[in-house]
Amino acid sequence: MLVAAAVCPHPPLLVPALAGAAAPELDGLRAACAAAVEAMLAVEHDRLVVVGGGETTRAYGGRPAGTLRPWGVDVRVGDGEPVLPLSLTIGRWLLGDEAGARALFHEVASGAGTDECLRLGELLVADGRTALLVMGDGSACLTEKSPGYLAPAALPYNEGIAGALAEGDAGALAALVPEEAARLWVGGRAAFQVLAGAAGGTRPRAALLENAAPYGVGYFVATWT
Repeated sequence: MLVAAAVCPHPPLLVPALAGAAAPELDGLRAACAAAVEAMLAVEHDRLVVVGGGETTRAYGGRPAGTLRPWGVDVRVGDGEPVLPLSLTIGRWLLGDEAGARALFHEVASGAGTDECLRLGELLVADGRTALLVMGDGSACLTEKSPGYLAPAALPYNEGIAGALAEGDAGALAALVPEEAARLWVGGRAAFQVLAGAAGGTRPRAALLENAAPYGVGYFVATWT
């Protein structure tokens, strides 16, 4: 069963070594992520699972590693050959060495259908008291300088996700339409729907710690307990 969840974004610049002193606008986001992860880990749990979007749906065995080298600096998390996608690499970094070493990592295909995501969420929390770290970004079409340029529908769609996270509304996350999310460059849609599946029919106590878009991309930080 799901006993606690934290939702965090995964921009590479979240890592100070990559951002240097040029991204003070992310200081609040980093602090919120640290607070969300701390709150999640404080809840008694048997299993710790990290889920984030990528090219395919797969589980990573052992203690997988990741690197931010493709984004400019070879910051590594874990030992061995880096295999984790960006979302899980940032998740591993947020957890730190101790928690990261005992976590299970699961990638979900960014284009996975809703039913597949919901089933995956159910499976990830089926064995014991599970804490779930969900890595996902919002729309990248919020301004003219966004990676996906400006789409008028992006802001209300993004605020809808923020509201669902703030209210612990798994049903609203489950109702996200994959095709519309893809059109609005919502990078975390699949991961958010995994969270919806993990929550099942429950209504957790929820808190939205951050809802920001410093680069025209929606970044949410939330906790569900």
